[in-house]
Amino acid sequence: MSRIDESFLVGLLGSGINASLTPPMHEMAADQLGIRYLYRPLDIDALGPHQRAFTADDCGTLLSYGLALGYNAFNITYPCKQLIMQHLDQVSEHALQLGAVNTVVIEDGATVGYNTDYSGFSFALDSGLALAPEDLDTVLQLGAGGAGSATAYALLSRGVKTLFLFDISAQQAQARASQLQDLFPSQKIVALTPEQLASALASSRGLVNATPIGMHHHPGAPLDLSLLRADLWVADVIYLPQDTPLITAARALGARTLPGGLMAVGQAVDAFTLITGQRPDIPELHRFFLQETGNELPLSF
Repeated sequence: MSRIDESFLVGLLGSGINASLTPPMHEMAADQLGIRYLYRPLDIDALGPHQRAFTADDCGTLLSYGLALGYNAFNITYPCKQLIMQHLDQVSEHALQLGAVNTVVIEDGATVGYNTDYSGFSFALDSGLALAPEDLDTVLQLGAGGAGSATAYALLSRGVKTLFLFDISAQQAQARASQLQDLFPSQKIVALTPEQLASALASSRGLVNATPIGMHHHPGAPLDLSLLRADLWVADVIYLPQDTPLITAARALGARTLPGGLMAVGQAVDAFTLITGQRPDIPELHRFFLQETGNELPLSF
C-alpha cells in the first residue's frame, strides 16, 4: 500500500488553464513511473465551488492556501510567473536571472522557485528547428513577460547577435532589454516601439511569439500577418491551439515553423523531474501529447 509521503499533490496556478495539457502530461508520466500523483488546475478566473474570480495579485494568497492544504509543488503560468517570486522563500539563480518562476517545489519546508521554460524552449529549438548560424543573426521577439524572459534567455544563450524585443508595455520591454543586456554584454538587445516593428522584422531571420495572443481565450495574431516572409523561421510558445493564426500564416508562406508543443513537453519533463526526482521518458510523453492534440510535430530526439 502506498503511503501519503510517497505521493504528490501538485497544482497549476494561472489564468484560463482548465484546458491545459500540463496536468495530464504530468499524471501520464507519473503513471509510467508508478508514482501516485494528482495534478489539479487552479484557475484564478474561476476557482472553487462558487467559481470565485481572483486576480494575479492574489497568487501569493493562493499559494499559501495550497501549502496549507498539503500541496507538494506548483507549476506557475500566465499571469503569475513574475508576481509569485516575492512570495517564495528561495529562488534559483537561473530563475532570478530570468526574472520569472514557472515551478515551485517544497524543499525542507521552504518554497523554492525554478524556471523550466528556458530549458523547455531550448529543447524545442533543438528538436523542432534545424537552425543554421546565420538564422541566429537577428531575431524579433514579441512579449517580454514571464515566458518572454525565458525564450529571450534561450535565444541569447544560443548566440543570437541582435534581439529585438517588443511588448505592449514599453516599460516592461525596456526593463527586460536592460536586464538581458547586463547578462549578455557582447550581444545587442533592443526594445522596440510599435512604429519600429515592421522595419525590425524586415531585418530579422526569426520571429518568436511569447505573448498569450493566439490562445483560445486570447484570440488573434500578435502582429500584422502581412509582414511575414517565407524566409523567416517562426516560433510560438502557445500550444493550445497548436496552429495559431501566426503559425498558420507563416506555414502557408512556406516559412519554417515551431508551434508551442515541444516547449510544453520539454518544460513539463524538467518540472516533473524537479518535483519527483525522477525523469520521465520524453518520446513517450511526446506521443501522449500528440494523442491529446491530434497534431504531428517534427522531432530529432
